[in-house]
Amino acid sequence: MEKELNTVNRGLRKKDAMQLLLGKGVYLEDITPRDALVVKVLRSPHAHALIREIDTALAEKVEGIAAVYTYKDVPQRRFTLAGQTSPEPSPWDRLILDRRVRYVGDPVAIVAGENEKCVDQALRRIKVAYEVLEPVLDIHTALDNPVLVHPEEDWVSALPVGADNKRNLCAHDVTEEGDVEAVMARCDVTFTRTYRTKPCQQAMMETFRTYTEMDAYGRLHVISSTQIVFHLRRIIANALDIPQSKVRVEKPRIGGGFGAKQTSVAEIYPAFVTWKTGRPARMVYSRKECQTAGCPRHEMEMTVRIGAMKDGRIRAIDLYTLSNTGAYGEHGPTTVGLSGHKSIPLYTGGLEAFRFGYDVVYTNVQAAGAYRGYGATQGIFALESAVNELAQMLDMDPVALREKNIVKEGMTMPAYYNERADACALDRCLARCKELFGWAEKYPVRDMGNGKVRAAGVAMAMQGSCISALDVGSATVRLQEDGTYALSIGAADMGTGCDTILAQIACECLGCGMEEVTVFGADTDASPYDSGSYASSTTYITGKAVERACAELKEKLRAIGAELLGCAVEETEFFPGGVRGAGGEVSLAKIANKSTIFNNVAAQATVSHSSPVSPPPYMVGMVEIELDKETGSVEILDYKAVVDCGTPINPNLARVQAEGGIVQGIGMALSENVTYDSRGRIAENSFLQYKIPTRLDMGRLQVEFESSYEPTGPFGAKSIGEIVINTPSPALAHAIQRATGVWHRTLPITPEKILMGKDTP
Repeated sequence: MEKELNTVNRGLRKKDAMQLLLGKGVYLEDITPRDALVVKVLRSPHAHALIREIDTALAEKVEGIAAVYTYKDVPQRRFTLAGQTSPEPSPWDRLILDRRVRYVGDPVAIVAGENEKCVDQALRRIKVAYEVLEPVLDIHTALDNPVLVHPEEDWVSALPVGADNKRNLCAHDVTEEGDVEAVMARCDVTFTRTYRTKPCQQAMMETFRTYTEMDAYGRLHVISSTQIVFHLRRIIANALDIPQSKVRVEKPRIGGGFGAKQTSVAEIYPAFVTWKTGRPARMVYSRKECQTAGCPRHEMEMTVRIGAMKDGRIRAIDLYTLSNTGAYGEHGPTTVGLSGHKSIPLYTGGLEAFRFGYDVVYTNVQAAGAYRGYGATQGIFALESAVNELAQMLDMDPVALREKNIVKEGMTMPAYYNERADACALDRCLARCKELFGWAEKYPVRDMGNGKVRAAGVAMAMQGSCISALDVGSATVRLQEDGTYALSIGAADMGTGCDTILAQIACECLGCGMEEVTVFGADTDASPYDSGSYASSTTYITGKAVERACAELKEKLRAIGAELLGCAVEETEFFPGGVRGAGGEVSLAKIANKSTIFNNVAAQATVSHSSPVSPPPYMVGMVEIELDKETGSVEILDYKAVVDCGTPINPNLARVQAEGGIVQGIGMALSENVTYDSRGRIAENSFLQYKIPTRLDMGRLQVEFESSYEPTGPFGAKSIGEIVINTPSPALAHAIQRATGVWHRTLPITPEKILMGKDTP
């Protein structure tokens, strides 16, 4: 630490903790009126089809039905649901309703009625005649397939991401440095492996839901469980083909998002109903809809080629990712880059050459989106598994192999956009985790003599702290009339505690207590612009905006104080209770009062902040399992993780973030499966089939921190939100191989696969 901290780096209670604990009304349905139209959509039973005829006459006659809309009623302007800064890298490939349906679950009609019963009845009465078309369901045959998912001429890709809808291609790129082939030729060991991950669901507790109404000024007022109020305003305006000034978006408390709510999955349908009818409307997704018509993690297949020497030095890495964006391109061009650019740099230590290429293809399955880890999760599973395989080939301890190759502080990372690791404690994370876990004792395979085997696995990870040279975070800090402060933000607290963390930063800057700062956000009418809560950027980007806004506010308070004291501003200084100068001192309350009387200096400051770099957080995870050879079941006995997130602003909240991410990663590794039948239907459409882990499945979890100091972050902070999901899948695959002798390269690794003794897709 550069100085003694009073509020930052303290495990303070969340500002909303008591509201949540006592069941106060904070979520969307708690705070919005009940008398709204119920909105639902009729969904396609086919993976690929054209609507030949659609008859809504009988549906419209159902008592209580206010409106039924089809593709004939919506604007013919394409847009994207991806919550990204404009111009969006994701293609504009959607209509609110389209005559062509592209996956099982694609919306066909919107129905709005007085209650759920009449809406369900109307949905059953809509008659649709389809011309069923051949679907593209296999990512391996999608590229240049004669069947096109998006043959339309008005498809638009605004940025040069290598997209071509006439090839079913959503994105393509190749990045390389050094001569990969020449370096590979000089290596003692080269090998190639292919790894696969499934389209996992975010499975947040609160499903997608939105309330819409017309306000007193004839504008569309949207209250939604969203991570991206400002992007959502633009998306809705684009979809409805109306000016952004006609849309206001705000968010209540959010019951989890994990990236799912960076896509505007549900909002456009009630928004369209309200815009057309003038009446309030509400849409709440069922769990089945979330599972089958949401925005899961991108399915990816990664082919890794590694070149190394017998002493363990990794000299060349070649990674190719084939990513499945599904029926639409939300986040397709952007997630895939992380699979290479946030895995390969881990091995900067001895790397002489790398190549990273990818193709993102359209298929006729549920469209993918953003999920915690955002592509890095898939890439790290592949590369970390390959490195563990290399350790086995070389008969080396996998921790020792990493110690020889990892990125260290001060190194430039060519595979990470040539950024320099100015704050990197990965080597200390590895050493600390090794000690905490007892790696030397637990790494050897131990037969327990009862048909059960114990084994251990290891993995490392990195992520980012924002989208460099793009994300904008903003904060307004205001001195209130009673001498306390108000902090307004546009970032969305989705249970992560960012309201608390940003308040802690403000308190540290202003020298006040947490009870003296109120936090408001996010509302496009009242909050300063913020890209939103995604890309792990809130603490790093918006937190720095808070820090800078507080510094600016203190200068303004000095100016007001100087006027009260009758001295020059240069003769004053700010202190936690007010301003002192040559003529004495004045309290914040007096300064606040003066700011309301014959005053020309605003007692508030608004600052926007962006960063040209995205300093990575780092993590090491080690897992001990007990595997039952008779049933194939895997019990997690112990998981130790050590994280470098710079300065943890609130270690308690950081630890909870890490534990939650580890649990999600364990689910991805062992149980969360998505399978499609020959017609493109998802089998795992509820939590009865889609198995997410509970706390009872976890064994012991221990998370510790090895702090570095990131000079570009607030008080040295980096991000924590996403990196924590990345180590479990490769660590568990490693441990299972140690116990069984079989490498499983396709997730999830279920008991059935373990019993079969082979890896199956």
